[in-house]
Amino acid sequence: MDSSPQILVEVAYAEPDRQRIIPLMVESGATAEHAIRHSGILTEFPQIDLGVNKIGIFGKHASLQTPLRARDRVEIYRPLIADPKDIRRKRVAEGRDLKKR
Repeated sequence: MDSSPQILVEVAYAEPDRQRIIPLMVESGATAEHAIRHSGILTEFPQIDLGVNKIGIFGKHASLQTPLRARDRVEIYRPLIADPKDIRRKRVAEGRDLKKR
């Protein structure tokens, strides 16, 4: 029987129309990748590719090998479809065009 203490963590993933936060118990010292794989989220969202999707812990970039602490939330991020800076530049440019009229 394993004597390693267990800790509670969460694995989270969101799409535009739904999100999923899965609480689970893992061994103390488990990595973010271990939690993701054991959460079942990869089965529920087969489009997640851990070679492509970035992850973080409470909004801070993390690697798959990051050891977890109790109550950590591992977040899986979707790839960006547009650069946020480009979007802001476009909005500013459109705003200027509207003001000139």
